[in-house]
Amino acid sequence: MEASSATAPPSEVRGQVSAAEWQARVELAACYRLTELFGMTDLIANHISCRVPGTHDQFLINPFGMLYDEIDASSLIKIDVEGRTILNTSGYGVNAAGFVIHGAVHKARPEIACVAHTHTPAGMAVSALKGGLVPMAQTAMPFLHLAYHDFEGIADELDEQQRIVRDLGGNNAMILRNHGLLVGGRSVGEAFSLLYRLERACQVQLMAMASNSELTLPPRQVMERTYAKYQARKDDPVVNGELAWTALLRRLDRIDPSYRH
Repeated sequence: MEASSATAPPSEVRGQVSAAEWQARVELAACYRLTELFGMTDLIANHISCRVPGTHDQFLINPFGMLYDEIDASSLIKIDVEGRTILNTSGYGVNAAGFVIHGAVHKARPEIACVAHTHTPAGMAVSALKGGLVPMAQTAMPFLHLAYHDFEGIADELDEQQRIVRDLGGNNAMILRNHGLLVGGRSVGEAFSLLYRLERACQVQLMAMASNSELTLPPRQVMERTYAKYQARKDDPVVNGELAWTALLRRLDRIDPSYRH
């Protein structure tokens, strides 16, 4: 990654960006705090990014070196899809794998505003199962047609971008084999909802498998019908997570509103 081309005290960041970008920064910082709150972090690793509103080639991402519960709206780094830093007040750089993965999705999928990638124990465990995610409970049905990307090592080489994009296709969620989870949403709230539900689906599967009892799966036509209903209702604020997102922001404001700084 290139060195920062613009620096300023965090207190001045709001004055350097549009109102729309500042709101995106606040929501992305909230997403980091919530990911920490729900136990989906891996120390300073992993990344959540958000496209800068009004742009096609710029996005916000976390400083590589900060814990998720330290991130606020001012500390997020603005880069472009070629890896050039536009605004960075954090004192840290951007994780190379974060740029490779997120830059690939933001460049190829303009309808996706927010991308999240995690290394949770449940997500990594399911990513190593030959059968991947099993549609065994309702929470897994929105991911019936889930994408998969084979492990190629640490995702820090640019040529992997084309294969990430190829494997993701038109999906909004993907399991990175032997690696973790990846989701993309049209908003930060939608991306967090997808991440939470995919993580929960992985947890439920592992708990059921640990019982060493035979699993009961719904008939395939029921799975497909349920999946289709989720797709048809993707603009419903309950389904896309927006209704829950506003409630989650209220929860954060009660706990610690410093993410808004």
